[in-house]
Amino acid sequence: MTEHTTIPSVSVTYARTGSSKKSNELGMRVMQERVYEKRGEQYLLIKSPPASGKSRALMFVALDKLHNQGIQQAIITVPEKAIGSSFNNEPLSDFGFFTDWNVEPKWNLCNAPGEDGGKVNSVKAFLDSEDRILVCTHATFRFAVERFGVAAFDNRLIAVDEFHHVSANPDNKLGAHLGEFIARDKIHIVAMTGSYFRGDAEAVLSPHDEANFDTVTYTYYEQLNGYEYLKTLDIGYYFYSGTYAEDILKVLDANEKTIIHIPHPASRESTKDKIKEVEHIIEELGEWQGTDSKTGFHLVKTKDGRTLRIADLVDDAPGKQDRVITALKIPEQKNNRDHVDIIIALGMAMEGFDWIWCEHALTIGYRSSLTQIIQIIGRTTRDAKGKTRARFTNLIAEPDAAEDAVTDAVNDTLKAIAASLLMEQVLAPKFNFVAKNSQSTAAEGFDYGEYGYNPGGTNVGFNEQTGQFQIEIKGLAEPKSKDAQRICQEDLNEVITAFVQDKTALERGLFDEELVPEELTQVRMGKIVKDKYPELDDEDHEAIRQHAIAALNLTQKAKEMVNEDNESEKGGSTAFVDGVRKYAMDVRDLDIDLIDRINPFSEAYAILAKSMSEESLKQVAAVISAKKVSLTEEEARELAIRAVKFKKERGRLPELTSSDPWEKRMAEGIAFIQRKVAEESNG
Repeated sequence: MTEHTTIPSVSVTYARTGSSKKSNELGMRVMQERVYEKRGEQYLLIKSPPASGKSRALMFVALDKLHNQGIQQAIITVPEKAIGSSFNNEPLSDFGFFTDWNVEPKWNLCNAPGEDGGKVNSVKAFLDSEDRILVCTHATFRFAVERFGVAAFDNRLIAVDEFHHVSANPDNKLGAHLGEFIARDKIHIVAMTGSYFRGDAEAVLSPHDEANFDTVTYTYYEQLNGYEYLKTLDIGYYFYSGTYAEDILKVLDANEKTIIHIPHPASRESTKDKIKEVEHIIEELGEWQGTDSKTGFHLVKTKDGRTLRIADLVDDAPGKQDRVITALKIPEQKNNRDHVDIIIALGMAMEGFDWIWCEHALTIGYRSSLTQIIQIIGRTTRDAKGKTRARFTNLIAEPDAAEDAVTDAVNDTLKAIAASLLMEQVLAPKFNFVAKNSQSTAAEGFDYGEYGYNPGGTNVGFNEQTGQFQIEIKGLAEPKSKDAQRICQEDLNEVITAFVQDKTALERGLFDEELVPEELTQVRMGKIVKDKYPELDDEDHEAIRQHAIAALNLTQKAKEMVNEDNESEKGGSTAFVDGVRKYAMDVRDLDIDLIDRINPFSEAYAILAKSMSEESLKQVAAVISAKKVSLTEEEARELAIRAVKFKKERGRLPELTSSDPWEKRMAEGIAFIQRKVAEESNG
C-alpha cells in the first residue's frame, strides 16, 4: 500500500498518564467528578471533548437532582436519533453510585415510535406521568415547547446534548426556547458540548443568558494526555489535482482503521455520482469479493492477500443502509477491532458516532463548519488498546485554470487553514496570562523549568496535571468585569475562532507582503472583540483582545520552535511546553507589544507552501492580491483610536515619516480621517 503523504499542520504528542480513565469510588472519571461537584447548580454548562464521558456525567447529575434536589423529571434532548443510544440504561450502582440510570423503552423517543398520536404528544404524556426520564431529539423537544408552552416544563431538568446546535440568533428556535426558559427561571438546565462555538460564528448563548451558567471545562489536553494508549494526533491537509479518487491512496493506508467522508454531491470535489465514487474507492483498495450476508459489509481482497471489511453508509437504497448501520451498532462487536476495517460515509458517522478503533478520519472536500470538522476529528480520539497514533486528513482540490473554480478553491484553502489553526488552540494546554510586575510571584502547582522562578525575568509555569500554563507578560491589560474575566478564562477559543474565520485577516496575514502585523493583532482583532461583546467597555475589550492574540501567537511560536528543532517526535509530550518556554526565554522580556508584532498566520503560510504546489500557491496569491483594497474608513477610525493611545504613551502623535511601519500606518489612519473630514466640510 502506498505510504501516505499527508503533511501534518498540527502534530500533538501526549504523555499517556492514564489519569482521564481512572474512576473514583462512585465510578466517576476525572471530568465526571468535576461535573458532579457542581450538581447543585441550576444552570450548568459542560465543555468537554468527545469520548470524555459527558453522557454519564449527565446521568450522575440528573439522578441526584431527581432523588435529592426535588426535581420532578429529566428530559434529555439530542440532535439526532442515533445519539439517543448514549443515554441507554446504565447499571451505575455496580460501580459505586447510589442508583442506576433507567429509561423506560417507551420514553426513549429516539427508538420508540411514539404514542398518543406521535412523538410530540408522547412528550405531553410523559409530563403527565409518574415516570422520571425522557430522551428525545432537539426537534421533538422544540415542537413540544411550541405546542405546550414553557410553563408545562416547570420543575424539570432539561439536558441539551451537543449544545453547539443552539444559537443566540433569534431564528434558532431551540436557542429562543432556552432564552424563554431562563427568563421564566423555573427549570434546571445542563448543557453539554465538545465544541463551544459554531461553524457560522454565531454566539451559542447571549452574554446575558450565559452569565447564568456555571461552567465546567475539561480540555482536550487533559483528556488526551490522560489516555492509556493514544499518544500522537496528527491533523493535516493534502491538495490534489484531477479527481480525488486518483490520489486517494496517497493519503489512505488500508492498514489503518479509517472513516472516509466523501464529498457532498453539490461540492466541487464530487463527481456527482456518489455510488460510483464508493465503487472507485473499493477498486483502488483491491478486488471486490461480494458482501457479508449478515452485516452487508463489502469484502475486498487487497494485493497483500488480506480481506478488508468495508461498511458502505453512502448507498441509501432501501434495506441496504439500515442493515449496515445495525451491524455497526452490534454491542458485542464494540470491542472487536476486526469487526470492520473501513467505513465510507456521506453526511453520517460524525457527531456522536462511536467507533473506538478509528485511527484515521479522511475527509474529502472542505467542510464549511468548523464544529463539524472537530466532530469528525473526535471520531479518531477514542482510546483503544494498541492504538497509539491517530490522524485527520482533509483532501482538498487544488485551484485550476477556471476563474470561478480558482476562487472556490482559494476559499476552501483558507477555510482549511482556519480549521487547523483553531484545532491547534483546541488541542493545546490552557493559557493563563498574568501581568508581569515587581510584585509577581510563582503560582502554586506550576513548574517553571530547569532554573525555577525568576523574579526579575520572564516566567512560564506549567502544571502537568491540569494541562495549564501560567505566563507572565509585561504590559498585559487585565480584565475588570466578571464577564470579561470569564471570557479570558474560558472562552478565548471563541474569540480566536471568529478571528481565524475572518477572511480579510486570513488573506492579508497569509499573502500581503506589505502587512504590518498590528493591523491584524490590534485593529482586526480589536474590531472582532468589540463586535462580539458590545456590552463590555473599552478596557475589557482591550484585555480580551490581548489575551486572545497572546494565546494564538504563543501557540504559533511554540509550533515554530518545535519545527525548527525537529522535536515533534523526540520531545514527546513536553515538546509544545518546551516550545512555549523556549520562545519566551529567547525574547528575554515577553511584553504585549512584542506579541502584537507577530503575524499570527506566518507559520500557517510556511506549512501551506510545503503542502501546495508552487504554481497553485501563486494562483492563490494572485486571486487574493487582485481583491486587495485600500484602507477603509472603519479601519482608519480604529487606527486613529490606536494613535490616540500612542500619543498618551509617547507624548506625540504618530508620524508619516517614521521608520516604524506600525507608527506610519497609524499616521496614515489619522491622515485618512482628516481628508474625510475636509471633504465633508467642503461639501
